[in-house]
Amino acid sequence: MHHHIPSEVPVRYLPRDKTMTMVAAALFVVGLLAFVVRLTQDAQSAWVSYITNWMFFSSIAMGSVMFAIATWIVKAKWNWSVRRVSQASAAFLPIAFVLMLPMLFLGDSYFPWIEMMATDAIVQKKAAYLNMPFLITRNVVGLALLFGLACYFVYLAVRPDMGLTAGADEDDAQRASWRARLTEGWMGQEQEEGNSYHRMTTMGPAMALIYAFVMTIVAYDWAMSLEPHWFSTMFGPWFFMGAFWGGIACTALWSLYLRNQHTDFKNHIGLQQRHDIGKLAFAFTVFWAYLFFSQYIVIWYGKLPWEQAWIITRSDPASWGPYWLMIVSLCFFIPFVGLIGRKPKMKPKLLATFTAIIVVGLWTERYGMVAPSLWHEGDPIFTIWHPLIGCMFLGLYLGSVRWFLSTFPAIQIWQPMQDPETVEAELPLEAAGY
Repeated sequence: MHHHIPSEVPVRYLPRDKTMTMVAAALFVVGLLAFVVRLTQDAQSAWVSYITNWMFFSSIAMGSVMFAIATWIVKAKWNWSVRRVSQASAAFLPIAFVLMLPMLFLGDSYFPWIEMMATDAIVQKKAAYLNMPFLITRNVVGLALLFGLACYFVYLAVRPDMGLTAGADEDDAQRASWRARLTEGWMGQEQEEGNSYHRMTTMGPAMALIYAFVMTIVAYDWAMSLEPHWFSTMFGPWFFMGAFWGGIACTALWSLYLRNQHTDFKNHIGLQQRHDIGKLAFAFTVFWAYLFFSQYIVIWYGKLPWEQAWIITRSDPASWGPYWLMIVSLCFFIPFVGLIGRKPKMKPKLLATFTAIIVVGLWTERYGMVAPSLWHEGDPIFTIWHPLIGCMFLGLYLGSVRWFLSTFPAIQIWQPMQDPETVEAELPLEAAGY
């Protein structure tokens, strides 16, 4: 499919909306109050909800940025008008890092292996990895590196736009202030675009490796280690590819939201963008199921007791079985059937419906990764406190992404140069000098 990029991209921002700002603030306050109240009732349940909501929102934010990086690596053209939408989630990453810090001080109230270390021979053999000083160090350093590089990548993408926005119709004092900050040491439009392009192209592959490594640490530390006898080498990929898939779904939802804000957004976030991002959402639905089944089939076939424990807890029809059936339905059956045709990928309402189901499915999955490992007979499977505490994270996520899209151009104005190798590949052999 031919992807036409106009010679002049309009300077457009997401309109500022005091009502939406108040909604985001209200969600944060409701979530914070719910967390405080739940702490007084059941501290472990409150922290499980806090951590699983953090895992979800930080992963979809990082997954969105990683989606922008991945399409940059492969020099995709189709997403030129939604590239900034994917980048916008970087605004939540510094917040996610701060929200992670209180989690580091939970100790044995969250990690069962701390108490088990004194008497359990199997856990003792894992002491080199399962110890709090190392856990704190790898999470702080790893996430600071990953989130920092992600924000720097987005800075490189935004900086050249700042030279093209001065005097725009929608310019104001706040946007001018950020433009002044981001253009310190300005070297001219052409050189800035060249510098950003080369640095982003160099960073991209390294970012993919760092993303996989650090997100695997997060999955191991905050979910898999809660059953320290159990392990799966597929657990990390299952987690970070789910985050990437969530980033695709959130990019689709934010893009569809933008289309209703201005005719320029509606014109440029068009049929080809919806079709392509719909195909990706569908493809990763299948890939999620592949990773889930690849992890399950080896455990089922091996029938080793220490490998089965994790699955048995989550498939028990008397407790977590129905919940995990819901997860599989939301993450696979419904989006697979819903997005398999061409029409749902192109119709905005249908695409929004099925990508929203994917996002909700991943939210329930993150809770299902953690909560059963700390569950005791007689405890409730799911309570209203979990979504209420999630409102705190939702408010911060919505507020930060909206701030980004209303402060910087919501469609990237400068477009990357075409690589000489790409041009050469499209030329006849004689014209290419062969």
